[in-house]
Amino acid sequence: MGLLLGYAYPAFECYKTVEKNKVGIEELRFWRQYWILMAFLMVFEWSGEVFISWFPMYGEMKVAMLVYLWHPKTMGTGYVYDTLLRPFMARHETEVDRKIQEIKARIWDFIWKYCQHFAVMGQGKFIEMLQYKATQSLKFKQANQKPDEQVSPYTPNGYRGQSDSSNDSPRRRTRPVQT
Repeated sequence: MGLLLGYAYPAFECYKTVEKNKVGIEELRFWRQYWILMAFLMVFEWSGEVFISWFPMYGEMKVAMLVYLWHPKTMGTGYVYDTLLRPFMARHETEVDRKIQEIKARIWDFIWKYCQHFAVMGQGKFIEMLQYKATQSLKFKQANQKPDEQVSPYTPNGYRGQSDSSNDSPRRRTRPVQT
């Protein structure tokens, strides 16, 4: 019921006001004030609902307040905005702006940090993937070669890099491969 009376109906009335051929500045001002109040109420409700939702008839009081804000006979939005919200925001506007800038900077730092972390991890995983593909390609290539075509790193005499045993020079002889 709160969604219907607090959001759907006022949104429809706001739509009708905006779509009129001749819109009065007071009507537009009223609906802007209403939606500003609704945004503040949502923030306060979200952060404090745990503490106030247990009050008896909280839901009914909330719906009554929402109807009070937009009803044409009460026009409570103007009163609440002019007597409560505007003076409060005028006193604390610079502080709110400073806090918003701090939060923006923190969010940007957070995003930048994780983008860098993601890039480093992504680069490492990409290299791992390339190495894995290269290993698989080599295995596949060796598996598809005929046995007589395979190139062995070992020569028939058991020494690496030496194909005949006629060269017995100690400098050129390599060590036998141990298996």
